[in-house]
Amino acid sequence: MIPQPAIRKAILIICSTYLSVFFLSSCNPGSLSDDSAIAKDSVTIAAGEVSFNRNCSGCHNFRQDAIGPQLSGVTGKRSVDWLVRYIKNPQEVISSGDKDAQDLLKQYKIVMPSFGYLPDSEIHALIAFMHTHQSAGEKPATAKGLANPIPEPIALSNLVVDLKPVTQFPASNDSAPMARITKLGFQPNSADLFVNDLRGKLYRLKNGQPEVYMDMQKLEPKFINQPGLATGFGSFAFHPDFAKNGLLYTTHTEAPGSAPADFVYADSIKVTLQWVLTEWKVNDPNAAVFSGTGRELLRVNMVSGIHGMQEITFNPLSKPGDEDYGLLYIGVGDGGSMEEGYPSISHNKEHIWGSIIRIDPSGNNSKNGKYGIPKNNPFTAALADKKSGEVYAYGFRNPHRITWTRSGQMLACNIGQANIESINLIKPGNDYGWPLREGHFVTADVNDNLGNVYPLPANDSIYHITYPVAEYDHDEGKAISGGYEYWGNSIPQLKGKYLFGDIPSGRLFYVDVADLQQGKLATIKEWKISINGAGKTLKEACGNDRVDLHFGRDAKGELYILTKADGRMYKMVSAH
Repeated sequence: MIPQPAIRKAILIICSTYLSVFFLSSCNPGSLSDDSAIAKDSVTIAAGEVSFNRNCSGCHNFRQDAIGPQLSGVTGKRSVDWLVRYIKNPQEVISSGDKDAQDLLKQYKIVMPSFGYLPDSEIHALIAFMHTHQSAGEKPATAKGLANPIPEPIALSNLVVDLKPVTQFPASNDSAPMARITKLGFQPNSADLFVNDLRGKLYRLKNGQPEVYMDMQKLEPKFINQPGLATGFGSFAFHPDFAKNGLLYTTHTEAPGSAPADFVYADSIKVTLQWVLTEWKVNDPNAAVFSGTGRELLRVNMVSGIHGMQEITFNPLSKPGDEDYGLLYIGVGDGGSMEEGYPSISHNKEHIWGSIIRIDPSGNNSKNGKYGIPKNNPFTAALADKKSGEVYAYGFRNPHRITWTRSGQMLACNIGQANIESINLIKPGNDYGWPLREGHFVTADVNDNLGNVYPLPANDSIYHITYPVAEYDHDEGKAISGGYEYWGNSIPQLKGKYLFGDIPSGRLFYVDVADLQQGKLATIKEWKISINGAGKTLKEACGNDRVDLHFGRDAKGELYILTKADGRMYKMVSAH
């Protein structure tokens, strides 16, 4: 009898050969009016759907504009040849002077990652799947959204921060982003710096050089790092008492159905992946390489591959004996539920999607008995009413970074849909609006174009929405990269500033912490950098129009910049 793995391998080889032969013989560059170059068979279309969900769904759908344009009808607007070239290397097509590609960049202000590593057969299968989503015709006329929600441009300050290159992380891919480095944190007992790559590694920096501390692919056999731009090894957090208890927390993604989920929605709605929160008991907190055992705390189903469980953290200001000490904050995105047409999944106190939750990892009064729900959480008393006692604050699309100011203010950034990026002052139990609001604006309903926003109604106060304390629109950037208040002593010019930026463009911003007051909007200013004394932008430094910017802070309060495009890490060392 032939072993089952051998049968599966043979089938894959046959399918791959079939697709390659099919495309070599029939998929010549097509024209806008001739779709004969596009495959119509069910096998190819099914393969394209798998690839779309894995590679494209983080930025595109067939209903609404998202990070990139909605793709319904795209094969009627672009030739097969153009689509193939653009999917393989969008930067090259843009640089060639192609007007359509340049118009896309101008409109969406972001460069799509290159997918040149995909075989031609898979790219053509993608196009075949997209071809099954033709435009349904003109939608009914709706009220016209605001063309420019925030017309005032962000002013350039005279602040220039000098960066010192620290290291370059090992490439986890052969094209940009070279390393999907997304978070920098430190171990409480040693102050050693750690950085995770979404593709599965957690690095410890020794003498400025990265060494693998933890390999999620080896520890979690069901680990996946696709689909989406932000799936994989999402985040990590050392317990503040790590030196004594050796507890480390991580989030990662697995395929749908890998295990029963603790947080589910209606069976009729698809599950694209699951996010998993794990507690690791480290054998030796002083060891250079992880060894220990893991305990799953909770598992969450997600509608799509975007807006997952990408942020976990402890309050760095809490001390032993404080109410907040040892409680874990978790940012849970809406999973793309609004884009997929399921707005009821988020903005619902019975659910955790689109919220910041707070749990006690040492407790056991949760529904699954694996963690505790703090008694002072805002909705704990309402558990009998089917509300999620884990929820600390809700109404977020994607709470990207959670942090605190020296004065004790809790801040969270929210990545917007198509218009507004925001910084929010977090209070327990408050509603931050999404998907009813995007920043200080009313969003379109699910049947309208989600790219539209409208002015607030005259009776807005009856909705009890808590609005951002700082925000910018998509004239300035595309997706906020949450940062930190500067707590260090090396750069006095940064004292009192919260520094953040824009993920794809790499633009750098700050607000004065004193201006972060509920009911007011703080003024955002731009700042520049120099690297080893030479003034340049992060785009120039990494040689890519898509920077993928992230920030970090060490035990002394000094700040760092990570750029995924080239896998580099910089330290802020001085300013002028």
